Amino acid sequence: MAVIIPSRYAATRLPGKPLCDIGGRPMIEHVYRRAAAARGVEVVLVATDDERIAAAVDAFGGRSVMTDPGHASGTDRIAEVARGLSCDLVVNVQGDEPALAPSAIEDAMAPLASDASIVMGTLGGPLDPDADAGNPNVVKVLVDRQGFALYFSRAPIPYPRNPEAPTGAALRHVGLYVYRRDFLLTLASLPRTPLERIESLEQLRALEHGYRIRVVASAYRPSSVDTPEDLERVRRMAADGLLP
Repeated sequence: MAVIIPSRYAATRLPGKPLCDIGGRPMIEHVYRRAAAARGVEVVLVATDDERIAAAVDAFGGRSVMTDPGHASGTDRIAEVARGLSCDLVVNVQGDEPALAPSAIEDAMAPLASDASIVMGTLGGPLDPDADAGNPNVVKVLVDRQGFALYFSRAPIPYPRNPEAPTGAALRHVGLYVYRRDFLLTLASLPRTPLERIESLEQLRALEHGYRIRVVASAYRPSSVDTPEDLERVRRMAADGLLP
């Protein structure tokens, strides 16, 4: 199993994010080492189009792969790297998760390891109805009775038409994916789809083309770094010894 971390220097709210210092290490190093600690991971690669990121990865002893700067998505970027690999499973880990739990990778990978018919997996955790439901930056996912995704959305789903109906149907999506390598290459070759464009969610491409995504229930809640405030939060975590 290979973990590929797509990493770009440009970021609207926090330029140079992968190289931001957290406890004396660049953010990308924290993510890399946490991913490498997951059981079953054979190789970790950083897929980047920026020489500064590649140099930082090489400096701490990691492995980087330079990719085409024209990729429109992280899926396309990791697919380019996956073409040169021979592994069965490929994990897409976001490069802004310095507090990544290695167990999150293990949980997402488990269904694919035990069932060869599953081509893609991800995670879903508890949704805070007050803080998350109306937040478009928090992606919601609904699953069927077998644990496969019905739909992902930035909007509150399902709509509570009946106020007496039970709540809690949606999960908070965690943007970590496991693919069978061959399926990843297929997915990257498929045209973008209407719902994918509307919601700006790449995983909808798989659903719209008729593929199933297994969603594993997980207590893991990411500590993504998107803003300077997020960066200060994880720096405090590092100072308090909460990051390895």
